[in-house]
Formats: sequence, C-alpha cells, structure tokens
Amino acid sequence: MNRIDRLMSILWTMQYKKFVSAEQLSDKYNLSIRTIYRDIKALNEIGIPVILEPNKGYYIMQGYFLPPLLFTIEEANALLLLQTLAHKFTDKSITKNSDSAIKKIKSVLKSNDFEKFQNFSNKVEIYNPENEQKENDYLSTIQKAIIEKLILKIEYTDNNKKKTQREIEPIGIIFYTNQWHLIAWCWLRKDYRDFKLNQILHLKLTSFPFKKEHSYSIQEYMTIF
Repeated sequence: MNRIDRLMSILWTMQYKKFVSAEQLSDKYNLSIRTIYRDIKALNEIGIPVILEPNKGYYIMQGYFLPPLLFTIEEANALLLLQTLAHKFTDKSITKNSDSAIKKIKSVLKSNDFEKFQNFSNKVEIYNPENEQKENDYLSTIQKAIIEKLILKIEYTDNNKKKTQREIEPIGIIFYTNQWHLIAWCWLRKDYRDFKLNQILHLKLTSFPFKKEHSYSIQEYMTIF
C-alpha cells in the first residue's frame, strides 16, 4: 500500500471508530509507531483535525466530514450486483434504501465511468416470480430495533397456524431455507425463538428499550440450529 492510500485508510478508520491508538494503526499496517506519528502529522498538515485523547487514542474532531467517496467502476459495478440481489432477497423497506445508495454512487462517478455503469446496469436483471413476492416490509424496522435495542410487538402465526401476540427483543437476522429468520428473546415463551418473517402478520417498533441483557449471540444460534 502506498502512502496516499494508507493515509486515506487511516482517515476512514478514524472516521468510523471513536478512538484509534497509534499502536493499533502500527499493527494494522505493520509499520513503526514513528511512521504512524508522521502519518498523523501529515493529515493535520493538510487540514484534517486529528486530535489525541490521552490514554484513549486519536479521533477526528466532531463536525468534520469527509468529502464524497470516489468509486472505481469495478467497485460501483460490484455494488450494483449487490443492490440487484437486494431486490430478490430482501423487501421494499431495504430496496428503497439500496436504490437511494446507488443514486448517490452514480453522482460521484467520473463521466466515462458513469457511462460504463449505466451500460452495465441495463444488462443486469433478476427474475422474481409472482409467487415469491414479499408480503411485508419489516426488515428495515427490524434493523432499527436491533441497532437501537428496542422492543418489537408482533402478531405471529406458528407452524400450527396458531396466532399469538408477543413482545420480543431481536438480537439478529439470518437468511436460510430461502427466507429470513428473526432471532429474538420472546417474553411470552421466556426463551430465545426463531421467527420466520413470512409468518409475522403485524410488527410494530416500540419506544421501550430491552429489559434484558443479551450475551447469547446470533453466531451461537447458528452453531446449533
């Protein structure tokens, strides 16, 4: 990695982490601490406000935002393929956001790359049979519940067609058996449960925080299901 690429990588690392120590950067790039100090100084010299918090690490001053990303045509086309798959494997709540992201990517492409991107996008399609159309748009709401640790209220139909009202605390989502599954603590059953999204009849995000600490992870669930 040349120095310019490394400086940009350090910058993005600090942009998305609260604190980054010189030792962490040294290990990441296999460089001496002295070289990292020089890189931090170089970032400050070009006007990027990198600040050192003693005993914690470096961070970028609050309120500073990086300019728009520049994508290579290969990166943009890779994201286009992922966005196309979103139309197959997610729902409208997600595809709305992925479509918006693609528009932003288009806006920062170089003119000649934009033409290539448009040409490629006209040659990519995914077939969605009518019988596979998604019946709900819950994924975006579920994402928010997981990130902000908020309780969901759902009406659920189990495999025996029995309907129940439940309060759940979602810990993650998994895609398997060709459908999305929500893994959550269920207050009705007092245990972790696997809810198939296509069997959730109604879903509502509450403003109530989780009542339970969850050490159980979705990775642990995947080792036993």
